[in-house]
Amino acid sequence: DQKTPLLRSMDAVSEQGVRLLRLLGNTTSTKVTAGVGPEQEYFIVDRDKYLQRDDLVFTGRTLFGAPAPKGQELDDQYFGVIPERVGSFMKELNEELWRFGITAKTQHNEVAPGQHEVAPIFSVTNVAADSNLLLMDTLKKVATRHGLVCLLHEKPFAGVNGSGKHNNWSLSTDDGINLFKPSKKPETDTRFQLVVGCVMKAVKKHALLLRTAASNPGNDHRLGANEAPPAIISIFLGDQIGGVVDQIIEKGYADSSIPAGMLDLGVKECPAVDKDPTDRNRTSPFAFTGNKFEFRMVGSRDSVAAPNIVLNTIVAEAFRDACDVLEGAENFEDAVHDLIKKNLSEHQRIIFNGDGYADEWLAEAERRGLPNIKSMVYAIPALTTDTAIKLFGDFKVFTEAELVSRAEVKFENYAKTINIEAKTMIDMASKQIIPAVIKYATSLAGSINTITTAGVTAVGVQKNLLNETSALLEETQKALDELIAIENAGCEMEDGEAKAKYYYEKVTPAMEALRAPVDKLEMIVDKEMWPMPSYGDLMFEV
Repeated sequence: DQKTPLLRSMDAVSEQGVRLLRLLGNTTSTKVTAGVGPEQEYFIVDRDKYLQRDDLVFTGRTLFGAPAPKGQELDDQYFGVIPERVGSFMKELNEELWRFGITAKTQHNEVAPGQHEVAPIFSVTNVAADSNLLLMDTLKKVATRHGLVCLLHEKPFAGVNGSGKHNNWSLSTDDGINLFKPSKKPETDTRFQLVVGCVMKAVKKHALLLRTAASNPGNDHRLGANEAPPAIISIFLGDQIGGVVDQIIEKGYADSSIPAGMLDLGVKECPAVDKDPTDRNRTSPFAFTGNKFEFRMVGSRDSVAAPNIVLNTIVAEAFRDACDVLEGAENFEDAVHDLIKKNLSEHQRIIFNGDGYADEWLAEAERRGLPNIKSMVYAIPALTTDTAIKLFGDFKVFTEAELVSRAEVKFENYAKTINIEAKTMIDMASKQIIPAVIKYATSLAGSINTITTAGVTAVGVQKNLLNETSALLEETQKALDELIAIENAGCEMEDGEAKAKYYYEKVTPAMEALRAPVDKLEMIVDKEMWPMPSYGDLMFEV
């Protein structure tokens, strides 16, 4: 069950949020509502080609595949012209979603070839979570009607962007106050500064829980791959809010901020427009974007319930801690400013406004003591720490038994997912790829013999191809045998953390070792003999 704990977390952040607002002099708001606008990325492929790929059918992603000659290098796919067939699918998709009451607003091409996005208007978190599940189901059903298939896996194709689900999260009152929207002068906006400090504290203290909330086997392939945030949790505040925070940390108060200004295009026909003083950082996992925080790590297949359960609960705790301090203060105004400075100063290590993809950030994050959890296998234990048990127990979101059971299920799901992928690779390599390569090598050898019999001696190219093919075939068979042995050993293990770690540490490297020579062979073997559609066939022929 994900809905019950989500509703509990929403109650928790509402109760503590109203409590904080009362202390700040607000007497009208009676509820704080968590809202979400989840962007949904997905791939569209031709159904007939999809059915020729066992890896897509069984696992949702390509386990083999050489890169196409053209990928996303030119960025011409992003926001480009939508293919007519896909546009027809999107039209019916919108109609179906509107029948459900799902307020789908945007549709466009994403960065990778064959990748697209649909995004709804913001709604209350539990409604948004339900709507997103219906949206994913509708994507698949409508695609089938058009002879297409919707791929929701986080990484269906290697070498190009994967798919995520950007979780745009905000807190608003029942009388229209957005807690994450600063006033025109954020340097004097005490409420906003206090809220930002609480968010910083929450994210810094519970970074591992946020990492866990965005974990699934597919997302391991996506995070940190120059297309999605790194697995390191940090907060991006931008120049305007970041500048205010820096002033408060340095001198205890802020007296200036970057003004909004105007954007003048220098064209008489186009009037100047207001320029947003905030900015965006697509390499940040948790970015402030003007009036909300965008948690960019969530996987494309996942429900948004889990990350929002964590966000609501950890911020509820930070609000509670702030209230506990302020309610007992003799001088309230001094206590508020002291608490703002304390939260910002103690948790400033979580702020990073730079390039999350840079190698320098990895080293800097390590110096700051920020965890870099590269796989969900190592993120799952965060659910059952004393800190997590107390957090969720205090707000009656999860009991200890519920957390333990969820951790067990996650470990089991990871191992089973990789097990299915490994068995699919073994099946494809044994029954399709190796026979196809043998057929090609035999044809090549026959061609050499025929040409030689005709008295032609210049067969160096053919011989080199045959030698290269035979060497890669031998490498493939060796890697296949190794994967079979390693996978069989994993199957005999009892479900649990040890088994999940075995599949991550032993089985996935063996899968990569099998894929490497096969992808090289795909670039050599006659296309007519290769037993499955290529990346180019799948991503460009829709």
